[in-house]
Amino acid sequence: MSKALIEDIFNEPEWAEETAIPATDGELLMLTERISSFEIPIQVFLQAVAIAAYDCAAAFRYADNYLISHQKNKRKNLRVFRSLRNFENN
Repeated sequence: MSKALIEDIFNEPEWAEETAIPATDGELLMLTERISSFEIPIQVFLQAVAIAAYDCAAAFRYADNYLISHQKNKRKNLRVFRSLRNFENN
């Protein structure tokens, strides 16, 4: 009876652990395409590829988190410039 209880406990989803799966060549290509559409430092790209070598999902999360935080910072620094009336170029 105790064996059945132990098996039931470990079959519950809250006790399940995610296993890290390395990225395949196709997944690395998808990660590269996603990142290359933005202007990012080479260190960020290399870090994402290094993470993908042992955990594909974590590499995509890392890239997405960087892009999201970078876009937020970019929006904060956005300034609107309006043209001045009666301004002549010399």
